[in-house]
Amino acid sequence: MAVPMMTQRRQRRREATDRKIADAVMAILVEDGVAAVTIEEVARRSGVAKTTIYRRYRNTEDLLNKLPLTIGEPLPLDDLDASPEGVVALLTRLLHGFDEHFGLRAVGLVLSSRNTVLRGLALQVLEPAEQRFAAFVRRGQQAHVFLAELDVPFLFRTLLGSMLANRALAPTDDDDWVGSVAALLWQALTGEPAVRATQGAPSRA
Repeated sequence: MAVPMMTQRRQRRREATDRKIADAVMAILVEDGVAAVTIEEVARRSGVAKTTIYRRYRNTEDLLNKLPLTIGEPLPLDDLDASPEGVVALLTRLLHGFDEHFGLRAVGLVLSSRNTVLRGLALQVLEPAEQRFAAFVRRGQQAHVFLAELDVPFLFRTLLGSMLANRALAPTDDDDWVGSVAALLWQALTGEPAVRATQGAPSRA
């Protein structure tokens, strides 16, 4: 039994180290651009020894190409039902998920860049979130609550753009954003106006 426990501890330490490296790289990318990313600067900002980083990546290019950038734990959306309250909870979790694990400001800056490396990193974050959003929509369609013909990628991009704009223009007004957008999203998903979706965001599960 001791061997598996030691293996689990090593895995947790490795994941924590990878997260420190990823956070440092993203901070450098957002603040100073891709040219500023070096193994030395990543080590300085992350507190991870250069020798440890070199054991994972051959050089800076290898680091940028293989960086395991994620939004943290998968967003918990599978428990949400196709209801106005479910839409409110979905938007709340998306908003806080980006904020806590990546940062909406970083998403916006990365997406606005023409650098292919940066955009590739952004997709590592956005694609899993979009897939879980699409799964939520499919459940609603299978339950015959949501419309059968929906442009799910367009809806997700619209939500992302709205989140970015809200954070730029009214960074402390998240509840109002969730309530307003939930009502619009419910109408887009069902073709019917929502009343309860505007009652405010529930606390996160």
